[in-house]
Amino acid sequence: MSGSTISRGVTSSERVLQPPAVTAAAPQGVWVIVVNYNTADLLERCLEALRATQLDRPCTVFVVDNGSRDASVARVRERFPEVVLLETGANVGFARANNLALRRVLAFVPEQVRRAHAVLLVNSDCFVEPETIQRLVGVLDREPDVAVVGPKLVLPDGRLDLACRRSFPTPATALWKLTGLARVFPGSRRFARYNLTFCDPDEPLDVDAVSGACMLVRLQAVVEAGLLDEAYFMYGEDLDWAYRIKQRGWRVRYEPSARAVHVKGGSWGRRDPRVLWEFYRAMALFYRRHYAAHQPVLLRWLVYAGIGMRFGVALLGLVVRRLVH
Repeated sequence: MSGSTISRGVTSSERVLQPPAVTAAAPQGVWVIVVNYNTADLLERCLEALRATQLDRPCTVFVVDNGSRDASVARVRERFPEVVLLETGANVGFARANNLALRRVLAFVPEQVRRAHAVLLVNSDCFVEPETIQRLVGVLDREPDVAVVGPKLVLPDGRLDLACRRSFPTPATALWKLTGLARVFPGSRRFARYNLTFCDPDEPLDVDAVSGACMLVRLQAVVEAGLLDEAYFMYGEDLDWAYRIKQRGWRVRYEPSARAVHVKGGSWGRRDPRVLWEFYRAMALFYRRHYAAHQPVLLRWLVYAGIGMRFGVALLGLVVRRLVH
């Protein structure tokens, strides 16, 4: 998401365009969800890439618009009539906006075929190659115990987006990441555990989590693990979802033969202090949800203090950059 308006509640009634045709009766299907907030140009490029997708099964695309004030909604209506457009009327966050579409998918797809259907979450600043989705669904077809699969994400300059294959941020893993030791020792299995930089980026790999910028999720796993946690506003919800899905015995897979370009920050950025706050709040929330209850009180306070210090340093850096420029 981009811009600086962050709203926790919907300020106007939801406006919904019903899909002209529902493909739920098909034995297999892909349901794509793109959350948008003031990214008309990126969204158009994202939808053009999706339109060029080569896929052997029905595909329905949802765009959930979070109260954009630019031309996003008008362009979708004018140029992409096949897209199901949902309008929230306000910036309700990434998790809540995705859940709006996820609930409709669950309502459309009969229970008996949900295992063969999948949901693809795609950021508006992420552009899939024509064969990407086919290669991702191929993993689910071949490996019935895989529930989540993500592609190799590359930045516009060709570098790997490190978030496309990750381990869960345990206190130790997060410590090595936050202190910079992961960057200093990228080949270390201990220090570089979070972004797995010691692994070949062109080799398929079982991981803890892939990036919510582009992740395919088996619909049956959504039923079992539940929807995205709306306590996360715009960060951390993908990690939390993967954690809950893996707890139910499913595998998460990184598939580098599938590729997408991720502008990385094109749909949100961290130039606003409130956005920065959400980034570090998500860290603390994930820790509290999944680790804090099993650890000593002193360690809990050290973790929270560390996250707070990192937020303070990042906020100071943001202020200094604004003053300089």
